[in-house]
Amino acid sequence: MSTGASAHGLCEFIDASPSPFHVCETVARRLRAAGYTELAEADRWPDRKGQYFTVRAGSLVAWNSSADPAQPFRIIGGHTDSPNLRVKQQPDRVVAGWRVVALEPYGGAWLNSWLDRDLGISGRLSVRDPEAEGGVSHRLVRIDEPILRVPQLAIHLADDRKAVALDPQRHLNAVWGLGDVPRSFLGYAAEWAGVPAADLLSADLMTHDLNPSALIGADGEFISAPRLDNQGTCYAGLEAFLAVEPRGYLPVLALFDHEEVGSTSDHGAQSDLLLTTLERVVLTAGGDREDFLRRLTASLVASGDMAHATHPNYPDRHEPGHLIAVNGGPVLKVQPNLRYATDSRTAAAFELACRQAGVPLQRYEHRADLPCGSTIGPMTAARTGIPTVDVGAAQLAMHSAREMMGAADVVAYAAALHAFLAPA
Repeated sequence: MSTGASAHGLCEFIDASPSPFHVCETVARRLRAAGYTELAEADRWPDRKGQYFTVRAGSLVAWNSSADPAQPFRIIGGHTDSPNLRVKQQPDRVVAGWRVVALEPYGGAWLNSWLDRDLGISGRLSVRDPEAEGGVSHRLVRIDEPILRVPQLAIHLADDRKAVALDPQRHLNAVWGLGDVPRSFLGYAAEWAGVPAADLLSADLMTHDLNPSALIGADGEFISAPRLDNQGTCYAGLEAFLAVEPRGYLPVLALFDHEEVGSTSDHGAQSDLLLTTLERVVLTAGGDREDFLRRLTASLVASGDMAHATHPNYPDRHEPGHLIAVNGGPVLKVQPNLRYATDSRTAAAFELACRQAGVPLQRYEHRADLPCGSTIGPMTAARTGIPTVDVGAAQLAMHSAREMMGAADVVAYAAALHAFLAPA
């Protein structure tokens, strides 16, 4: 069975999901439409087979136990967050007659790419609500209007006309108006969401590029979009998960927040979210902890994150024997010092998945003289004890406000992940 993945579908997914909270909302909406039931972690979960998911803040885990809940797991992992500029807790400033919003980088944002862009705001508001548990409710907010802009310094004022070194404390604040008196930006966001400013208790707000995702190139061969890292995997993994018919393994989709800052949070990949969810799947099906631990050893994780395509302007920055092409198929990522979790066992499993899906497989290794990035694969493997393979799709401009990948790779990536979930 093929997946419903497409380049246009990925563009629509990204445009609907400007923050990790919105990613979870977008995925949850698709899951509900497919017959999945959301379960709250604080509730007693049903002791029957079925299709379920749970959400913890900006992370989500879904599973399909409709066939045989006693099977080992096949898990697609990914992350919902992307590098960006986030709003400080007290953001209001006045500088030289400009009303300014104080921002700071999140993750390894490529800072110069955020300059001179029309920026919107998205995220979550925590609001006083006497009728809610604990007296607090949480609401998503999304402002798709060009209210913020981080202006570049004119070249005539620069010390070095070839480059301007950006200080993340001083040079990344956004202008949003004029005046000699600060205006409450958080109050503005609350009012936009229909919340009285006096009821706003706290907020997690971030900027997003307002240009919509698009197919580009003379023949529409490429995708230009924000947040391809790692919504490319969120989308491909979701399409693979929804299309799979469980066969021999219980399929799971696990999407985590906070990968870009180390995953150390109550709902990052280093939290207990995946482990406790998997154990509850076993327990509600009538198994015990012994059954749970035994099933982990027979399970596999495909940790999906984007991969570096060979850059045409900087080919010397890549390992000569491992050139990676866009529209060249999924990428297997290997790093002997365990920045990726792949070993020969798990690489073989993904190689077979690609053969089953009929798509080519590319193998990536980082230059030995450059520091290598990482992802949720090693920490997921260490946290769960489940053998893990790190995979992805090739892209350029990783961590920029705007990124680029091959349009054909969307279908191939989803097909490989689909075959991984249900090997022949």
